[in-house]
Amino acid sequence: MNPGGGFGLALGFGLTPTAVIQVTNLSSAVTSEQMRTLFSFVGEIEELRLYPPDNTPLAFSSKVCYVKFRDPSSVGVAQHLTNTVFIDRALIVVPCAEDD
Repeated sequence: MNPGGGFGLALGFGLTPTAVIQVTNLSSAVTSEQMRTLFSFVGEIEELRLYPPDNTPLAFSSKVCYVKFRDPSSVGVAQHLTNTVFIDRALIVVPCAEDD
């Protein structure tokens, strides 16, 4: 048991809820509109950024997406999409710090 009375690791730093997820292992063919549509079913999206952006002329083998939800509880729901095959790859969804 940790000092707070619950089970888990005492990590030595505060764990604050985040409203941001990082989605990796994305197909190079994915667009920001497709990501917005997928994650809008999870919760209301405040901001979405896809890297590299849709209009990049260079070819990349994969992309990464950051989604900021209005409600931090949507992060836990979004994590359930990990290993879901989207286009041709299994998504990896993890919480991410909200630093800009």
